[in-house]
Amino acid sequence: MSLNDLTYQVIGCAMGIHSKLGPGLLESVYHRCIEHDLAKLGIPFQSEVMLPVKYDELDIPNGFKADLIVAGKVIVELKSTEKISEIHKSQLLTYLKMSGISLGLLINFREPQLKNGIYRIVNDLNETSAPSADSLHSLRDVTEGKRHA
Repeated sequence: MSLNDLTYQVIGCAMGIHSKLGPGLLESVYHRCIEHDLAKLGIPFQSEVMLPVKYDELDIPNGFKADLIVAGKVIVELKSTEKISEIHKSQLLTYLKMSGISLGLLINFREPQLKNGIYRIVNDLNETSAPSADSLHSLRDVTEGKRHA
């Protein structure tokens, strides 16, 4: 399954959950529901995955925890917060860089319209500097084919 197909499936699951349950629940509820829907679709995933951080000669085996890794190709971070801030986007981009995974979805279930709370974060695996504006895309930017300059 391609990255676009995977993200389409994950976003479809999230939209279905949001339309049935609405925006007012805890992140843990949405997490369990998306696990349920992915399993029903037969899409492989790992939940609450502890991943290492390496710094200099130091290895930190449980350096961060990814909410979901879908098919080993997409990190999905779930939120149920009033507003997604730049730190949430930067956090996911750091997770992508640390894991070597190229694509992530940040999904905020607290939005009244879920499409406004979905961000597609791209890890340029050749990039070693700080995240650029091109690395951070909202769902609206992706679906409209626009990129920030």
